[in-house]
Amino acid sequence: MNRFREQLTKPITLFGPCSAESEQQVLETARRIAEKFPNNIFRAGVWKPRTRPGSFEGAGDPALHWLSAAGKETGMPVITEVATTQHVEACLKAGIDMLWIGARTTVNPFAVQEIADALKGTNIPVFVKNPINPDLSLWIGAIERLQKAGIDQVLAIHRGFHSFETDVYRYAPRWEIVIDLKTRMPDLKVICDASHISGDPVLIPSVAQKALDLDLDGLMIETHINPAVALSDAKQQITPAVLHSLFEGLVFRKADADDKDFHRKLLELRSRVDSTDDLLLQALVTRMNLIKQIGEYKKDKQVTILQIRRWEEILTRQIAHGSSSGLDASFIKKLYELIHEESIRIQTELFNQ
Repeated sequence: MNRFREQLTKPITLFGPCSAESEQQVLETARRIAEKFPNNIFRAGVWKPRTRPGSFEGAGDPALHWLSAAGKETGMPVITEVATTQHVEACLKAGIDMLWIGARTTVNPFAVQEIADALKGTNIPVFVKNPINPDLSLWIGAIERLQKAGIDQVLAIHRGFHSFETDVYRYAPRWEIVIDLKTRMPDLKVICDASHISGDPVLIPSVAQKALDLDLDGLMIETHINPAVALSDAKQQITPAVLHSLFEGLVFRKADADDKDFHRKLLELRSRVDSTDDLLLQALVTRMNLIKQIGEYKKDKQVTILQIRRWEEILTRQIAHGSSSGLDASFIKKLYELIHEESIRIQTELFNQ
């Protein structure tokens, strides 16, 4: 564990190609990354889980030796993805320094448990990517299985979530889920896979900066000596030169400031927020009491709970009002959907009495 003290200290970086495609490609990419990021963890996929057969599924076991050679030459620890116990055994035999569990594997507790069992007694650092779908319990469960297997260094990777909604991102960031994870597991280190979330090099800087601003512990960025000819995820990889430029442009903020005036002003503003929250909660209590009265009138007159035109009227009015005051329309919509859901629940209970 002490071998990787520097690499697992914030900011943690996992830079390297999506896939290990050839020994020359792996070594040359590692050399160029090491020039600017000597404490980097060099990443490359050896076995690639593809949606359909026929796509490049990785170079397999021979690529482990390319990774091992790159690590020995550059001094960077190397990491790859594992999905089976056979992968784990091959990595341990080849001297791979760290492992990550991919999104497609995290969704399967049986697979994660088998990997955890295979790793007992090794204490090798393991990173766990979030599942494809936004299921926080699955993510936490995978992390806990590894911790219970005795792995002291278990870290998480936020790589975004599948969504049916049209978005600029390849995978929706759903930052609120990462915040929830950090809240529940405050000692857990979380890395952001900016490449997978973005799906486009143009978006990587903003995603990376957002992750740092939310106090995540590092970044995973796919880096290839020639992305145009990459055999997998060519569209989202960047060159080592672009990586360096991108990293230079990031702002690394502190979790706190050693400034008495800052703390005084922050305390004052937080006190005002607390007072506002109290007023907001009281307003919600008043609103729900009114909803109970409305529910009683509806029940007495045999009127249905759901009044769709009234609901549409409220939503339209409040979105317009909130937007005119500078509030985001999608935020207002989500807020009132929650309020409406609770209103329906209250009235349903009254009708069932």
